[in-house]
Amino acid sequence: MKALIFSAGLGTRFKPWTDKHPKALAPVNGKSLLQRNIEYLRGYGITDVVVNVHHFADQIIAALKENNGWGSNVEISDEQDAVLETGGGLLKAKPLLEHTRFLTINADILTDLNLHEMCRFHQSSEAVVTLAVTNRVTSRNFLFDADSRLCGWRNNATGEEKIVINAPVNFEKAYSGIAVYEPEVFQHIRQNGKFSIVETFLDIAPHQLIKGYDHSGSRWMDVGKPDSVAKAESLFN
Repeated sequence: MKALIFSAGLGTRFKPWTDKHPKALAPVNGKSLLQRNIEYLRGYGITDVVVNVHHFADQIIAALKENNGWGSNVEISDEQDAVLETGGGLLKAKPLLEHTRFLTINADILTDLNLHEMCRFHQSSEAVVTLAVTNRVTSRNFLFDADSRLCGWRNNATGEEKIVINAPVNFEKAYSGIAVYEPEVFQHIRQNGKFSIVETFLDIAPHQLIKGYDHSGSRWMDVGKPDSVAKAESLFN
């Protein structure tokens, strides 16, 4: 199994750090977000890792080289020509991922979600994609039916909604920025260029099984802004 760590973003919410550095190298208790995620994955036996790069790509590449990938085999998916967002970034990394089951995680996510349990759920459900979700309150939610199948998306702040499967009841869940994929997912991606992976999930969902894995109760944090670092440091040593 392999993993893709999304590390190419501009990190505009994380200024002023990202004026001179990539967000993936922001330190939390002396370890960068990227190092923490590589070590987190290695704790579950995932040592083949792809890191996509764009913003201050040279700094990420140098850090990986200087630290020997923090013990993992790390390959670079180079997006220096154009930032592609999560969907475009996944498609760009296809040659490095298409031969095995893999997972993706955003570089600014810290969690103790049990990946072994999530992968067992994914395999037993026979889903093409499994999304890590929780019951936390957010402005945007995925919608799932009673069997945890992805049915749509809702922006609670604007009222915008996209229903792709009609279900008697929809349950709102917050996406955790982590997903497990079967490599066949690439056969179903119709978008090109720069696009969000959310577009792909909603496009695929009516035709292929996408499930939600609820890990409410796990520690989880989006280290998206500088003022979130202190909380992250209190949660993750």
